[in-house]
Amino acid sequence: MSVLTQSRPDAVDTAFLDQIISENIGRPGALLTVLERAQERHPSHYLPPETLQYVAARMKVPPSRIYSVATFYALFNLEPQGKNTVCVCRGTACHTRGSRNLLNALRMEMGLPAPEAGSSDADKSVVTTPDRKFTIRTVACFGQCALAPVVEINHRICSHVNERTLQRELRALARESD
Repeated sequence: MSVLTQSRPDAVDTAFLDQIISENIGRPGALLTVLERAQERHPSHYLPPETLQYVAARMKVPPSRIYSVATFYALFNLEPQGKNTVCVCRGTACHTRGSRNLLNALRMEMGLPAPEAGSSDADKSVVTTPDRKFTIRTVACFGQCALAPVVEINHRICSHVNERTLQRELRALARESD
């Protein structure tokens, strides 16, 4: 499957991209800023292939460089994301305090399949529910070890999370989404 296509974003998107490119061109980290702003603007919080291709052409950067940056940094998404994001920390402190059980409970609550035992997907994953209400992801560490286990819900850190508090948070989000 080709990740970068020859299609083009619509006129509103190209005007936005042209503006952020012109504001940042020549600055250190310009590519990161452009990609981050483009992703923030997209309703599904991701970078579609046509956006990557357009940025590559406008910034005169090889598409392979754009793709390598977009895949290297965990903050960039190449697939549509859910309205809500739940990140489960899989660092050592969180792991020893039950984050794997939280992740499994979260997958079960969302009706998502558990990864097969021994698969590389067991501790590192990003999955979006079919209704696009939730994206569940794991992170290596939030650096909040004293608060373990830690779950981030829509950029809000929740500490000392157990299955009951996680279910309560998810139900509140689901009610807000309806």
